Amino acid sequence: MKLMNFRRLDPLYIHSGKKGLTRGNKDESVVWDLFASNAAQLAQVCNAIRKGSSRDDTLQLEDEEACDAPEGRILTRLHRYRERNKELVRKAKQAALKKHGRLACEACGFDFSAVYGPRGEGLIDAHHTKPLHTVADDHRSNVEDLALLCANCHRIVHARREWLTMQELRKLVRTNT
Repeated sequence: MKLMNFRRLDPLYIHSGKKGLTRGNKDESVVWDLFASNAAQLAQVCNAIRKGSSRDDTLQLEDEEACDAPEGRILTRLHRYRERNKELVRKAKQAALKKHGRLACEACGFDFSAVYGPRGEGLIDAHHTKPLHTVADDHRSNVEDLALLCANCHRIVHARREWLTMQELRKLVRTNT
């Protein structure tokens, strides 16, 4: 079906009196424009995708002490993501500064500025306590929907599905410190 979506964009196919599927998405046009006249680049990207998704491409170590692996190739990803509002995050940080005089993790208390000095000023992650994939398209978040977390705590929240709630995260921190 995806190939039939691309055929709607192929002038050779269209000029032969055929149509292809007409209801593809706009990203197919982007891909077509990038690669229709550059088969070599298309082959290179396809090979990189195949290699990156190959389950047989595991690293075999002969010597447990020494390890090197190829890295640094440029790959292209096209994916959807949920919109975030930077102004809302800025307001959440302002509210925390006004209330506490500092930006500290709401779970463990880590303060980037206290540890790293000026380089850490203003650094803190904003975590949505209502997962955005569960809210309606017309949902409007507010400052109370955000929790300010250090990078480690934020990573732990999202490390596995089901995500941890703030109460579960705080309990985990208290239990293990």
